[in-house]
Amino acid sequence: MGQFATATRTMKRLMASHRNTTLLLRGARALACAPLLFALAGCPGDTAGPTAAPGSVSAKATAPQVSAAQQATQQQQDAAALAAQQHAKKVQDTIDRSEANYRAGVENYNANHLDAARLDFDAAVDGMLSSGLDLKDDPQMADEFDHLLSAINSLEMVALKQGNGFSPAVEAAPLDAANEVTFPSDPALVGRVAAEIKTTQSDFPLVVNDYVAGWISYFSSSPAGHAHLKASLERAGKYKDMISKILRDNGVPQDLIYQAVAESGFQPQALNRSSGAGGMWQFMPFGNYGLIHNGYFDERFDPEKSTIAYAKYMKYLYNQFGDWYLAMAAYDWGPGNVQRAVSRTGYADYWELYKRGRLPAETKAYVPGIIAAMIMAKNPAQYGLTNLVPDPPVLSDTVTTSYAIDLRLVADLTESTVPEIVALNPALLRLTTPRDISYDLHVPPGTRNEFLDRLKDIPEENRASWRFHVVKPGETLDQIATALHGHATEIAQYNDVTASQPLQTGDELIVPVAAVSSAATGQQHYTPGRRDTLITVADRFGITVEQLREWNHLTSNRITPGRSLYVAEPVRLAPGMRSSRSRSTSHSHSAHGSSHGSQSASRGSSHSTRNVATTSAKSTAAHHHAVPTTATNKNKQHSKRPVK
Repeated sequence: MGQFATATRTMKRLMASHRNTTLLLRGARALACAPLLFALAGCPGDTAGPTAAPGSVSAKATAPQVSAAQQATQQQQDAAALAAQQHAKKVQDTIDRSEANYRAGVENYNANHLDAARLDFDAAVDGMLSSGLDLKDDPQMADEFDHLLSAINSLEMVALKQGNGFSPAVEAAPLDAANEVTFPSDPALVGRVAAEIKTTQSDFPLVVNDYVAGWISYFSSSPAGHAHLKASLERAGKYKDMISKILRDNGVPQDLIYQAVAESGFQPQALNRSSGAGGMWQFMPFGNYGLIHNGYFDERFDPEKSTIAYAKYMKYLYNQFGDWYLAMAAYDWGPGNVQRAVSRTGYADYWELYKRGRLPAETKAYVPGIIAAMIMAKNPAQYGLTNLVPDPPVLSDTVTTSYAIDLRLVADLTESTVPEIVALNPALLRLTTPRDISYDLHVPPGTRNEFLDRLKDIPEENRASWRFHVVKPGETLDQIATALHGHATEIAQYNDVTASQPLQTGDELIVPVAAVSSAATGQQHYTPGRRDTLITVADRFGITVEQLREWNHLTSNRITPGRSLYVAEPVRLAPGMRSSRSRSTSHSHSAHGSSHGSQSASRGSSHSTRNVATTSAKSTAAHHHAVPTTATNKNKQHSKRPVK
């Protein structure tokens, strides 16, 4: 936040300078006008002025007009100066308050008081939004607001990813795991590696020196270093084909794929808690990289889109510096810093900057560590890497959504598991796709058509809470309702399950579930406090801001403290919006889909506190609505299920 303190000091100096200049101008005008005023006014006792010469214009007739114009101009200038001072003070006061709230939020966040931190962060943002100042056209406010949102967004993403219960644990990248490791010089190792790289095929300028050899020694002899490198190279199998194609298409050396070893260890959900850098290529949350991030998804965590951004940015850096080592250093440290180091030393050479102590410790480790990983990966026999088992490539089908759909329902429809869907969609920050925003949802390969076929029978407005289930041998409606937090009567009525048409193995059931997250309490209302916002209330109850607005007839983001809000809506089953499914016809699935069919119900009931959760079967009576008879009759009329 140092830039804001600098901006504040600059603003104060400008304001002080302006005040001094104004006083000097006023004094000069007063001295200049004194003789004229004296001549016009005469002595205190005079009642008549001097006689005007024939044919001349009286000074008294013209002087007041000039004086009035000057006075009006001066008043306008004074008013403008005062308004500028008041505006500058209001801007600075607003920034100071937001900064204080942000700092309090960081302290609470680091102390793991996440609820308190969220309130502080919301107060920081709301203070700027409600200030009445123009956040778009005022440069100082715009800069502060953008950086405030980016900083808060980075911290919140850490909490989101740690709290969804399905995201895999992220381990340290090999270079991060090394910390402050120092390496002794080993001339023998340098000589051996120099001989190896002479026969190593690479489109990158490989080199070996004491720095590179030190990292090779660490990755070879340190159990932790070897394990981290091995795990990274195995994970690379998931994305190697995709990354190679993108690098090739953008004219970037293929072996720069190993830069991901240093950045994330090929983990698309890696996030640096201190800097906010995230994704496989560790982009910062702000910057013009062509990656979108909002409250629902962050494309820094999308392996393909972030790789495209990485390739374009590396090509840009290479064009700027004309050297891949300097481009890599600039990627880590920033191009401006590298350019200044080059200008001050006169050396456009990474290794010269290294020797002259012009690089920070991280950047000194960064480039030689990546080169070491390249050399070892391309010579596996020499470095104990022959037993690597690369992870299989990540394959998926893509469905473009513009509606909210819970990932539990996606898992149901594709007969996979929630962790599988989360792994295919690492850019999603929540367990639901965004509403009214286009998003490319990835589903298991071979399931796209079946997903769309099953999905069409679930009303779009219910896809964030309803579920889908394929009946397994021995299951009852009560068991299914309990597992998926629905109601047996509603499931039966919606799916034409009657005494004459009982449940059968293989039947495909649509399970209506109330769109409310306060399952344990059946809470329908909430009274917001002074520091609540629509966002905090929505997140507290796992609903969307749009739902809060709709249920409470709100036309803006403002809420009134003390006014009770609806935070739940009963299930509404719309007659005639559904064409009945064939529940007796078995569907053929890919081996992938069928292998996970038995896991769908047990995994589907898990949920996160930040997503649209579901009510239990024991929810209050207010949540239980019978399906209208007209809906049941329409379903029966169109049912393909044979009547017994």
